[in-house]
Amino acid sequence: MKPLLPALFLGLGLSTAAVTPAAAYPVDCAILLCLAGGWPASVECAHARAVFIRRITPWPIEPPLQIWNCPMRASFRGANRSLDRLFDIAVRGDLAAPAMSFPEQAVEPMLVDAQADVDISDPAFDFVRSIRVFEITYQQRRSSDGDCNSWGTVYMGSYGEQGDYTRMRSSTSAIPEASDFAIPASCSSYWHRSVFVEWRDYEGTYGHEEVHY
Repeated sequence: MKPLLPALFLGLGLSTAAVTPAAAYPVDCAILLCLAGGWPASVECAHARAVFIRRITPWPIEPPLQIWNCPMRASFRGANRSLDRLFDIAVRGDLAAPAMSFPEQAVEPMLVDAQADVDISDPAFDFVRSIRVFEITYQQRRSSDGDCNSWGTVYMGSYGEQGDYTRMRSSTSAIPEASDFAIPASCSSYWHRSVFVEWRDYEGTYGHEEVHY
């Protein structure tokens, strides 16, 4: 997939060689593509990753990928082609498809609230559903009478079949091992507050980031 990402960037009006203002393209399209490709080195992907992480930096915490803001079923002047088809070419390696070129600023998005505007139920888009966000607050201390007291809340955000985002109550046992969260066995004083996000790219490579506060 990675060798085909430049063509996909061009389809979104992105350039892997030149600095492009963030407003020149839908940042969630860049997040979608850069995440799929394992965050390849480029100005756009650096910006996309920064936005991805900033969204989980308190407060408020937002879905790191807001796929409903990426017009994958966009139409272009002069052609009945769509970004979902271009994405399909890049992800599935459909090299038999004809070459495409798109004029800049020709996108007319057709969006559907809170989910992708195309069917992403195919396993090719499992990298979207691999994203999980954990909001972790935990405290432990020993009381004056010797009891070990602990308090904590964990919320987990995840993506559904069509990219819809759900936040629900979870537990400390669900926190991934890659997190810095670690309850001391001796009941010593412990305080942890963080937001942890994990994902896998299109090839299944694992990645994560944790923001402490």
